[in-house]
Amino acid sequence: MVESEKITINLGPVDLGKIDVLVEQGIFSNRSDAIRTAIRNLLEQNKELIGEVKVRKAATVGALILDKSDLEKKKAQGKKVSLNIIGILILKEDVTAELALEVFEYVNVYGIFHAPEAVKKALKN
Repeated sequence: MVESEKITINLGPVDLGKIDVLVEQGIFSNRSDAIRTAIRNLLEQNKELIGEVKVRKAATVGALILDKSDLEKKKAQGKKVSLNIIGILILKEDVTAELALEVFEYVNVYGIFHAPEAVKKALKN
């Protein structure tokens, strides 16, 4: 299971200074803790909207890991797959771009998408 993904953000000096004050006062253990807490609060405040998108787009929430055999089973069913993921989608290294194009009608990932570069490029179109 993926524990976390590292991201980079840009903050102005005043906002960064305010976070440092909160850390110094013991409200947060460090800058990362403050930013993670702020993001969790933002997500909690908007959980209804996220839930609506989940329902409207029939999205899977969490982690989905697929390999060549998984996709070959879907292909054998003869129906293309439309995939919306909120979280992480991992297509294993044995998945080819050709197979992915045969199986998926489209793939939309809100979060992290790990796949061979050729597969990502093919599905992006």
